[in-house]
Amino acid sequence: MMLEELQRRNYAQNTIRHYIRTVEDFARRFRCAPDRLGPRQIREYQAELFQKRKLSANSVGQHLAALRFFHIKNPGERILLMALYASGARNAELTHLKVSDIDSQRMVVHIRGGKGRKDRDVMLSPKLLVALRTHWRYYHRKSSTWLFPSNYRKDRPIDTKTVWYACQKAAQRAGLQKRVYPHLLRHCFATHLYEAGADLRAIQVLLGHEDLKDTLLYVHLAIQRLNSTASPLDSLSLDDKPPDEN
Repeated sequence: MMLEELQRRNYAQNTIRHYIRTVEDFARRFRCAPDRLGPRQIREYQAELFQKRKLSANSVGQHLAALRFFHIKNPGERILLMALYASGARNAELTHLKVSDIDSQRMVVHIRGGKGRKDRDVMLSPKLLVALRTHWRYYHRKSSTWLFPSNYRKDRPIDTKTVWYACQKAAQRAGLQKRVYPHLLRHCFATHLYEAGADLRAIQVLLGHEDLKDTLLYVHLAIQRLNSTASPLDSLSLDDKPPDEN
């Protein structure tokens, strides 16, 4: 996945080879998969590059850049997943959100041109608003119309594939074996709302479904989870002997 991400970001071939070799060398040094190593091992590795291998500061910096690329998780990807789950938006709807679509006065997200080219408003999570403001403050040096602008063209939004990659990497880090994709977070949004007592009609509006039967899927999913939930009675320690045996 690191190779795919390097290629997706259009890194030079020499840089790609150097980054891959560095991560391999780092893993061999500690005889461990690189994703199981952390800041402590990086500091030890850095010291070794200076003291034992006698590398220049510039060369060590290049090695550390490779490890940062591998280890430091992209905060933008976390925001994407938070926004998907918090809003129930479709992948294409999320990537085409504009800064002006975040209405902090009314605490809503305005989703434009959804399925059937219909606009709708969904709730704006206070936690998401804080995260978006922090992300924008630290990671967007150039102004942009888009809430999630492309890294290459600020006048264009990110590609939907970026969101797919974010889901895949998050699932891999979490050790999930099941297939994880952006639309799954939309399913979770709706199912969890229904389980929390939200009205089915309200969920229909939030999802932008024209037909209520499309929303009924989440009733079925919630019932499936309900059937797998133990009754609180089962947690009690009871005397099951018949009365005549006591």
